[in-house]
Amino acid sequence: MIARKNCIKILVECGKMCSMSAAIMSMSGEFAKQHCGLCADICNSCAQECAVFKDDHCQKCAEQCRTCEKECRNMAAR
Repeated sequence: MIARKNCIKILVECGKMCSMSAAIMSMSGEFAKQHCGLCADICNSCAQECAVFKDDHCQKCAEQCRTCEKECRNMAAR
């Protein structure tokens, strides 16, 4: 039960971070690269957390978080 609660908590944090990163990138924010780097780290943590659970939706979430992590790392490297 606690593990699911922690997973949900990081899911919410990850979603908010991704939304904020998209907004900062769209306005060509001064700290967009740094923000994307942090977003990638949070997406990685979320993917690891979701991957623990074998439910289909958790596995799909982990996969999407890995994809987002990769894209954020690419943006941070530009």
